[in-house]
Amino acid sequence: MKDINTIIARTVLLLFLSVAALHAEDCWQERATGPGGPAGTSIWTGSEMIVWGGWFATQIDTGARYQPATNSWTAVTTTGAPAARSDHTAVWTGSEMIVWGGYNGSYLNTGGRYNPATNTWTAVTTTGAPAGRGHHTAVWTGSELIVWGGHGGLSLNTGGRYNPATDSWTAVTTTGAPAARSRHTAVWTGSEMIIWGGATQGSILNTGVRYNPAANSWTAVSTTGMPGARYRHTAVWTGSEMIVWGGHLDFLGSVSTNSGARYNPAANSWTTVSTTRAPAARQSHTAVWTGSEMIVWGGRSERDDTATRRSFNDGARYNPAGNYWTAMITIGAPTARAFHTALWTGGEMIVWGGATFVGGSDSKGTFSYIPDCETFRITSAVLNSGHLVISFPTVTGRIYTLWRSETMAEGTWTDTGLPAVVGTGATLSFTVPASGPDHRFFRAQVNP
Repeated sequence: MKDINTIIARTVLLLFLSVAALHAEDCWQERATGPGGPAGTSIWTGSEMIVWGGWFATQIDTGARYQPATNSWTAVTTTGAPAARSDHTAVWTGSEMIVWGGYNGSYLNTGGRYNPATNTWTAVTTTGAPAGRGHHTAVWTGSELIVWGGHGGLSLNTGGRYNPATDSWTAVTTTGAPAARSRHTAVWTGSEMIIWGGATQGSILNTGVRYNPAANSWTAVSTTGMPGARYRHTAVWTGSEMIVWGGHLDFLGSVSTNSGARYNPAANSWTTVSTTRAPAARQSHTAVWTGSEMIVWGGRSERDDTATRRSFNDGARYNPAGNYWTAMITIGAPTARAFHTALWTGGEMIVWGGATFVGGSDSKGTFSYIPDCETFRITSAVLNSGHLVISFPTVTGRIYTLWRSETMAEGTWTDTGLPAVVGTGATLSFTVPASGPDHRFFRAQVNP
């Protein structure tokens, strides 16, 4: 074996080469089973996912909190909780989850604020609240909840702004507002809410409008280059653009799409999203923004009353900078489903709940998707009592073994034989003995 200084020099070289030279792989992990069902909501607090509501043959008023760090679920108290419901909305304020609206045999204009620090609920006032509805949208501005549109027997073009600090509602102006609609999308840009698409009495829409709460005013979204009319689609905000994708194109529910477009409010312009290698056409799927990509997953092809309906357990990642799609791995993916939820934690997408189709089997499965779980990033390589300690970040539950190579070429990697390491989500390490064969490069092999 060559002297330890040579090993350190070569390992330091790997610090610069490992990320670029080794192939990044995506992966799925099945997590602890929690509550399940479709048409519920989930929010991310910064450290845990809180799910609430939905239905199992009937609407429910229960929820739970999932902690990825410990892979565990904790029940949400039902004391003081809102009435059971589905097709409601939920937002995270930074300290509370606000649940509002939905359906449980009638359309609701009630809600509640859940504080996870104290595991308590506080009722949302109904004084001045919008009319009861489901299939509406809601965004959090940083100080207010804005609710708009939805279905309350008929499609609606009304909304309201709720201030939790004062427990009060302010009406959203209808002057210049979009046409009434439900099953549309809404994103918050930091200063405006952008409404787009949806369905209303007798028509499917491809129009949109931007709402400025500071001025309580609406501004039309350009129709030049916009995507085709649709509902049950998704939309994400990238920091500079809204990306619209997928959805239903007809009331019969027999035609879905895999098309989309990006809307830039600064330029009031649309750019078409490539369909090359895009996922199959679908609706009632989910989409999250990672900071650089939109991840689309799941959904179904058609409505429940069509004989050829199909649910999906696949998806793809869309990169707007390059206008291209990358297919997601399906090994270990959740079973096919729609009406589930998905959120981005900062490092992984967590998928929860859903059903194969309305009236089909409900899913209690919780899964996480990591876009680059098998990229080996050495964070340190230090000498410790004559041994080389190689440290690297891990994903909870994944099993890592250390491999070595002289050239990094395919087929030249061999197992060092060191004991496997089980990931905890924290940085772990391998210790290379002071005796044994000398190799230029090391990498972590992640077992399936």
